[in-house]
Amino acid sequence: MSEMKELIAAYRQRDPAARSDIEVRLLYPGIRAVRSHRRAHFCYNHNMKFLARLISQTSRRKTGIEIHPGAKIGRRLVIDHGMGIVIGETAEIGDDCLIYHGVTLGGTGKDTGKRHPTIGNNVLIGTGAKVLGPFKVGDNCRIASNSVVLKEVPPNSTAVGIPAQIIWRAGEKVNYASEVNQVDISDPVQAELEALRAELQELKDSLKNN
Repeated sequence: MSEMKELIAAYRQRDPAARSDIEVRLLYPGIRAVRSHRRAHFCYNHNMKFLARLISQTSRRKTGIEIHPGAKIGRRLVIDHGMGIVIGETAEIGDDCLIYHGVTLGGTGKDTGKRHPTIGNNVLIGTGAKVLGPFKVGDNCRIASNSVVLKEVPPNSTAVGIPAQIIWRAGEKVNYASEVNQVDISDPVQAELEALRAELQELKDSLKNN
């Protein structure tokens, strides 16, 4: 099976809204972004850096997905929606991964050389997640939406939170899982406002007493 047929089949399998092969091939921005990246990556590897960036930036304007030409991407990468995705120069992505919109595979600004993450095979990265640094996310991992991952994630794990913590590993809960509550998490801004209100009320009461 050709790479394009594999890619279309992966989209049809993962996206229930995909109604036909021709729709996926012509209208899905993730398909266009990956195809453009293959050309840009070829140019990058053959020392045609300007042309590589020209291709990648043209694709970015058309799709909203920014993939540096130096990034290495495996087969059957599914990019769902895609808007706002950024994949850095030294990032590597394995086969059969699924990435949602708003994801960043970036650096921290502290490293040189290898600066971006290596994503294993069959990894799902949820909407808005940030994976930052030159470490590995192992095979079959799940990164929850809006998580910020700053250190290695072992295979077959689920990472949640800011900064991300492992809550599942190899099908079993880890200790942190009992402490995670994604619904009733406290709002630090709201807490600060409540503290300011309390302080203001104390000042009012003090003025009245004087």
